[in-house]
Amino acid sequence: MRTQKPVYVDLLPPCNAGCPAGENIQAWLAQAKDGRHEQAWRILTADNPFPAIHGRVCYHPCETACNRALMDGAVSIHSVERFLGDLGIEQGWQFTAPAQRSGKKVLVVGSGPSGLSAAYHLSILGHDVTVRDNSEKPGGMMRYGIPSYRLPRTVLDAEIARITALGVRFEQNHVVTDLQREMEEGGFDAAFVAVGAHLSKRVDIPNQDAGRVLDAVSFLRGVETGERADDLGRVAVYGGGNTAMDAARVARRLGADDTIIVYRRTREQMPAHEDEATDAEDEGIRINWLRTISSMGEEGALTVEIQELDEAGRPQPTGQFETLEADTVILALGQESDTEFLKNMPGIEFDWDVVQVDPATLMTGAPGVFAGGDAVPSERTVTVGVGHGKKAARNIDAWLRGGAYQPGPKHPEATLDKLNLWYFGDHARREQEALDPATRVAAFDEVLSGLDSDEAQFEAGRCLSCGNCFECDGCLGSCPEDAIVKLGVGHRYKYDYDKCTGCGTCARQCPVHAIEMIGESDPLPVNVFLPPSGGAGR
Repeated sequence: MRTQKPVYVDLLPPCNAGCPAGENIQAWLAQAKDGRHEQAWRILTADNPFPAIHGRVCYHPCETACNRALMDGAVSIHSVERFLGDLGIEQGWQFTAPAQRSGKKVLVVGSGPSGLSAAYHLSILGHDVTVRDNSEKPGGMMRYGIPSYRLPRTVLDAEIARITALGVRFEQNHVVTDLQREMEEGGFDAAFVAVGAHLSKRVDIPNQDAGRVLDAVSFLRGVETGERADDLGRVAVYGGGNTAMDAARVARRLGADDTIIVYRRTREQMPAHEDEATDAEDEGIRINWLRTISSMGEEGALTVEIQELDEAGRPQPTGQFETLEADTVILALGQESDTEFLKNMPGIEFDWDVVQVDPATLMTGAPGVFAGGDAVPSERTVTVGVGHGKKAARNIDAWLRGGAYQPGPKHPEATLDKLNLWYFGDHARREQEALDPATRVAAFDEVLSGLDSDEAQFEAGRCLSCGNCFECDGCLGSCPEDAIVKLGVGHRYKYDYDKCTGCGTCARQCPVHAIEMIGESDPLPVNVFLPPSGGAGR
């Protein structure tokens, strides 16, 4: 008598779980593997409207989570995403506008990644969206903070243009000083605040009038707008984040005589991603770890104090000093948000400049006012901002319709130990080519080239399809009772339980753990796969 039976299940791939934008990575990789590029692009952009941008600037935590990283190297997800994004621009693929409009109006303050993402998703959901921003062009820190050698402006403009084509209204050079008044005068039903963090944190350096001191955000913005600082001479960048690395690399491209980064902690403690620091060093930029700037002297003399870590790993002064040569100091010590325009809004609370929101909905204490991106407590990256925009849009949509957004249940994660790795061979990861350092520093040309079509398809094919059936026919071939029915390409399988003996052969051989054995009378798990015709588990 059968005491257990197999069921087809869907697990959560670790790449999907690790994506701050909530992309269904495994699904679009599967389409890319089969050469269905536009279908892959449409699955991808259902969650994230900026594949060409993210393929360049995202720090791809999905790849850190990828099970294949523990084998022969993570799938190069970001490079396949870039390929699809670039192909979408080349082919002129556009988003599909909704058939019906809701009649509701939403104001988005800020045209950075979070604001643009919210505008896109709100428009797709049928709402009329107006974006107001104080800069000349949309893009926020993607335009005014990320150098063009990482993100070409033609790519940025092309992906923003698709959102404009949906009917989103952009009002640039518009400074919002009173959100409540703007909402009332414009007849807006809800608002999303995504102002980013454009204000540099300052620090007083003794005798700093003896030299030139710039802040990194203004410096990078000036390069974008054509207001470049001339004759930088010898440059010292103070800070250890990604902005510090960008400022140093830009200074190098602008002809700085020498560029050095001064950071008070160790390499292991720096907030910058390791790739950023490595690229900076490859381009001839020196990094002085465990150093703080004590004072500036005449004729480019910079005094720094050596630090050492205490037992808790915190840097402490040693009383030992060194002298560095620097004509220009660029401060890259972090950024803050300008949220003064919200101060008079009843119900909104702050922690310094950071707006406090309900983590589940991103709504502030003011009904109908939501916030995301760098303006709320979070990691400050483009991808996190885009994820906030999508999350806020879904909750704004539900709020406008008088309900609450209910996300679906999370499936169990498909960890490496659940897979049968014997099925998968070793296949070396395809890497994007990079300009050599000497060529890089001579101009602002893009450093990395993308994958070609064959390389992208090969890389997508390295995906292990963790936790989800990819129709390998292994269960079909292994069943001794002929109890498995193939439903056709794309429809997977179902069980004929009149024939199944519960031997478990199918589950033991499944390379991706898309089959589990459950007790004969157990309830079906929430992640069971039920084909359109029913049958699995019934």
